[in-house]
Amino acid sequence: MAHPIKDFYAVIPAGGVGSRLWPLSRADAPKFLHDLTGSGHSLLRDTWDRLAPLTGPDRIAVVTGRAHRAAVEAQLPGIADLNVILESEPRDSAAAIGLAAAILHRREPDVIIGSFAADHVIRGTRVFEFAVRDAVEVAREGYVCTIGITPSEPAVGFGYIKRGGELIVDGARDASLVERFVEKPDLETAKQYVADRDYLWNAGMFISRADVLLAEIAASNPELYAGLIALAEAWDDRDLRGPAVDRIWPTLPKIAIDYVVAEPAAERGRLAVVPGHFDWDDVGDFASLAKLNSGGRKNDLAILGENARILSDAASGIVVSHTNRVISLIGVKDIVVVDTPDALLVTTSEHAQRVKGVVDALKLTGRGDVL
Repeated sequence: MAHPIKDFYAVIPAGGVGSRLWPLSRADAPKFLHDLTGSGHSLLRDTWDRLAPLTGPDRIAVVTGRAHRAAVEAQLPGIADLNVILESEPRDSAAAIGLAAAILHRREPDVIIGSFAADHVIRGTRVFEFAVRDAVEVAREGYVCTIGITPSEPAVGFGYIKRGGELIVDGARDASLVERFVEKPDLETAKQYVADRDYLWNAGMFISRADVLLAEIAASNPELYAGLIALAEAWDDRDLRGPAVDRIWPTLPKIAIDYVVAEPAAERGRLAVVPGHFDWDDVGDFASLAKLNSGGRKNDLAILGENARILSDAASGIVVSHTNRVISLIGVKDIVVVDTPDALLVTTSEHAQRVKGVVDALKLTGRGDVL
């Protein structure tokens, strides 16, 4: 499995603030730039290292905001300049992934691309590689292929993919057509999905021939397609790129790739899925971060921060410390404490999803200085 896939290019969308991880994740330092697992590397770097054996280091493109270019290049010193694709402002995943597809297709018409978020945690790299290689073989046949994660629990924070009929493709051991996508369910429904075994978590990984992906965008959203093609035509000419981005990028529809590509392709019978039997988490809030760093042991206290000074007695949850302050926790369960120089968050794992509401409130009150 050591050899890269010769016609494969990985795309890493590195955008989004991760507002449910505030005040750790900020506009100028979003979660993909942080080490959230104790690996010694950021989530972005871990993603790069996971993909490099599949592509080679010269065939990974990162789509990120202009403000994050320096940080991205510092963390990925091997990345080529032509593989850094800069957004002037966030326009959601369809624009980011579609632009990468249009640029790479113009450079290499037969290229197969795979999109993998910069801020997800995957454990079981070898199994991950098997799944990607299977998905590439499915993509060669003209399908858009996603990797669905085998559920380990009835999670209500993820969307689900329902598998349909088996898809026979040479080189792919286990592939199915996608019958439909399901939005985040309630707990009882999630339990039914896990018991059913035809439902997989939607991890937002998409593998496709670039021309097939662009054709799906053209069919679903001609306005977005036209803008992406115009940008790609100007991209590799430095004199044309800047004016084209300033003129076209702000006009692109802001929409997720699930709605532009995945769901319409599923309706047309052109979306496939291969199962991923590896540990995966999108680190969507501090509850998931606590679970990730405690090994799932509910009574443990996870501690993040190089110089954290924590005293704990019969406490569980997570503490993230980016100051020299001594933090003492006594007899509290499922606590979340995030201590930064200019903001302090205290909540519980149960209410971790509500952190985004704090961010929204700070925006409304004009406290953007801490965002």
